[in-house]
Amino acid sequence: MERQDDFEQRRKHLKDLTEKQLEERFWELCSQLMDPIVDMASKHTSPSIERSVLLRMGFSSIESKAIVEKAIDKNLIQHGAGHLVYKLAQSKGMEIREAGLKLAENELWEETSSLFQGGAK
Repeated sequence: MERQDDFEQRRKHLKDLTEKQLEERFWELCSQLMDPIVDMASKHTSPSIERSVLLRMGFSSIESKAIVEKAIDKNLIQHGAGHLVYKLAQSKGMEIREAGLKLAENELWEETSSLFQGGAK
């Protein structure tokens, strides 16, 4: 069985483009390919991602797990666990670690929730 070569037909729409135009077309197609992936990453999270963020903020895995579980229980996980800790610390004039530990101990969740009323992010 011989393969039919249709290269000339498939490249017709690209044939008259310059090297610069081909490069622009390439990056345009890459962008189109990545847009849904970037959109999904910016709108969706998981408990493991949120724990990972908190670990990088200096919390232990046990502390991170507690904060994330409580954020899920309070329906605030969509704002990001690290963001919750950061906004609470900023609002209360606390250190980030202190704010996170309070949340892990199930304290200050009402105050944290009020920081995100009206869908603020």
